[in-house]
Order: sequence, then structure tokens, then C-alpha cells
Amino acid sequence: MREILDTFEKKVNPVHTALLVVDVQNDFCAKGGAFDKAGLNLEMVQHMVPRLVEFIEGARKAGYFIVFIRNNYNSENNPFLSDVWLEQAGRTRRGLYTHIPMCVPGSWGADFYKIKPESGEPVVTKHRFDAFEGTDLDLILRAKRVRTLVFTGFATNVCIETTARHGFVKDYYIVVLEDLVASDSKKLHESALENLRTFFGEVVDSGKIPGILRSQSDVDEGDAI
Repeated sequence: MREILDTFEKKVNPVHTALLVVDVQNDFCAKGGAFDKAGLNLEMVQHMVPRLVEFIEGARKAGYFIVFIRNNYNSENNPFLSDVWLEQAGRTRRGLYTHIPMCVPGSWGADFYKIKPESGEPVVTKHRFDAFEGTDLDLILRAKRVRTLVFTGFATNVCIETTARHGFVKDYYIVVLEDLVASDSKKLHESALENLRTFFGEVVDSGKIPGILRSQSDVDEGDAI
């Protein structure tokens, strides 16, 4: 049996920790993207991303392994969009996927928003909410002997929660940085954090991660939320 990582400091040791940056893409985060066209609220994510950009730079300097995750969808003739997926989207998501194209491969909307992977940082492309489903994410993490997943990005209550749950089932320690995840709904964001905190891992402020310094303005902004 492996050693139990029974303190937060042990869990987030860079030797066995991966920082996951989930779905920070134009269609979710930018003015003119699919979420904006559908009338969804971008305030939380646009407030969060500048802090995330700075945190990623600090994580690189601290030696964390960083994995960027992105969605690729397409509303026309896409084998990844099943009848079940389209029926659910049609009922609940204001035309996203069905009438408003979302994260179409090669499009501006599918590009990363204000972040950019560096050489050697893997990019995992997914076609479902779960970043483990049908991808090589688990293989990438196992090859690096990762034991802890630190989650950032979008959306707290959808792709982050779904992937975190699956990661927990796969015996990864789960840490969610509550000031570096966002949703288009504050209510669903807070509910997802409470569920994750109760059943699947730790939910903490990014300032708890050792070895990553934040600017004073960043700290002030985070405290003001």
C-alpha cells in the first residue's frame, strides 16, 4: 500500500502533483464567444482568468507539472455529439451545440483564452465534460507518477466537477482552487464546491499552495470577491 498523503503539504508536493487547467477557451470565456452569444454570464470567469495567468507562471517556476485541457465540439456532423448530448443541450443550454457552434476544431472559439501552453506541457483534447473519457489524460499522469490533481479553469459545476469525481475514483488526491475556478452561475459554482469539498477532495484558496507567490494586487482582488 502506498503512503497516505495525510497533510495538505504532502498532497501538493510538486514531485507528484499536476496542475490541470480546464477549458479556458474563447467560446467559454471571451466576449464574442459561444457563451457570450448565448447570453450566459461571463463576469466570474473574466474576473478569474487574470489571476489564473499569474498563478500558472508561478506554478511553472515552482516546478509543477501543468496539463492544459480543452474541449473540441462541432455542431455539424460531429460523431462526438450523440443524440443524448444534443437532446440535453437542446432543452437546457440556449442553443449551444445545436444552433450556436461550440469549440469547433481550428476555430477562434476553440483557442485558449489568455493562456498558452509552453513546450513540454501536454494539451489534452476532450469531447465530453469528463477529461478522462476517451483521452490519454490518465496515461500522461501515470507516466509522471502523479498522485494529486490541482484543478483550475471552467466550469466548476460541469467539466471540473465531472473530471474531479472521475479522478477521485481513479485514486488521485483532488484539490480544487476555489479562487481559480469559475462558472456562469454563482449558485451552481458554490454548490459544486461544497459537493467536492464534502465528498471528493479539498477546496482551498490558491494562496495555500506553497512556493507560489501572488502579487499584492492579486491577493487584494481575490479577497474582495
